[in-house]
Parts: sequence; structure tokens; C-alpha cells
Amino acid sequence: MPAYNAAKTLRQTYEEVMAQQLVDLIIVVDDGSKDETAAIARLLRGVKVHVHPTNKGYGGNQKTCYRLALDEGADIVIMIHPDYQYTPKLIPAFVSIIGNGLYPCVLGSRILGGYALKGGMPPWKYVANRFLTAAENILLGAKLSEYHTGYRAFSRELLERLPLAENSDDFVFDNQMLAQVLWHGYTIGEVSCPTKYFREASSINFRRSIQYGFGCLGTALAFRLARMGWMRSKLFPGK
Repeated sequence: MPAYNAAKTLRQTYEEVMAQQLVDLIIVVDDGSKDETAAIARLLRGVKVHVHPTNKGYGGNQKTCYRLALDEGADIVIMIHPDYQYTPKLIPAFVSIIGNGLYPCVLGSRILGGYALKGGMPPWKYVANRFLTAAENILLGAKLSEYHTGYRAFSRELLERLPLAENSDDFVFDNQMLAQVLWHGYTIGEVSCPTKYFREASSINFRRSIQYGFGCLGTALAFRLARMGWMRSKLFPGK
């Protein structure tokens, strides 16, 4: 769980995760929160807490999450936000898909099933999501319903293969990671995921969304140019 000011929703997310009876360890990385996120996390059973003294950004937080999970010997790693926007009830599906060797990466898609707008996604974000996904599918040569969900699961083998340290510490980390998955020839599965937008749920503002969007397009373009041999990129090293 990459956490930032998640004190109001952390316990609720934790309880639903534990109710699935499949998770061996929960890792909460508090990215310099200004609330009681870390203090609450330390009270929860089966939780390992790591605190960044200063905010490293969403991507920087995830880098720590994945490193700690691998250090703990995880075979399957599920990243879910502690803001309760995504339901932990899909954890058994994620574990089954990866554990049975069907896909090494699984995404919880808000688009499949039409849950995005029903769950309260702002219309402008929905339109931007659809546009970016269409452009990325063309440049990356994939057919995903969306690249922008924060609910993801990975096999250990896959995480060990990806050069995550080269990625941004900002929100575009998510997009760069999926591009790297495809670059290394892995497949990505998707599961339809209900989602909820409410006051306590984390979200980036319009200005940051614009910056994120250009970052996504830049990543996809760099992928295509590297695939064509027209440029070199640390994100997409030679296989």
C-alpha cells in the first residue's frame, strides 16, 4: 500500500484485505504523510510499516513498496491504494490468475463493465482516460482497456526483471511500468473493477493530470522509437 495522508481510510482498506484470507503480509509505505497514517498502520496486525521522512512522490513510494515486498520473499505482489477507492475483494481473482500462470501482470480495470462513470469518475477524467488509452494502445501495440488504474498485481519474476529504478518518482511511474512490462514481452490481464470516488479518495488535480497525460504520451512514443531502433532509452534497455 503506497500511502499518503490515508489515515481516514487505511483501516477500512486493511480490514477488507484481511477478510480475503490470502495475504501473508501487508506493507504500508508512508510517503511523508501529515496525518496519522503511519501511527494507525503500526496498530494493525500483520502490517510492516516503512516511513519516508520526506515525500518522494507516488512513483518513489511504489519503488520502495516493491523493493520491500521482494525483500520479504513475496511470490505475488498486489498494489492497492489505502484510500478504499478500489475494492480488495478482487484479491482472490488476482492471486488465482497469477498463481496459475495465466498472466504475470493483472490490472483492475475501471473501464471494463462501465464502472468508471457509475463510480463517480469525473467526465473530463473519463474522456482523458479513453483518449490516452487509445493512443497508448497504438504506440505500444497492446489492447488494454486502460493504463491508468492504481490496482495492480505482479509476479515476482516480472518485478525482478523490470528496471524500475529508472522510472519517474511522479505519477507517470505507473505508465512507465506497464510500458516496461510490454517491452520485455510479458502479457497483461485485466479484471473488471468497481471503483468509488469520494472526498477521502486520492486524486490528482487538473494541472497534474495534464502533466501526467503528456508524460504518458511521451513514454509511449519513447517505447515506439526504441522498438524501431531510432533511439535508446534507460526505460527500455536492450533485451
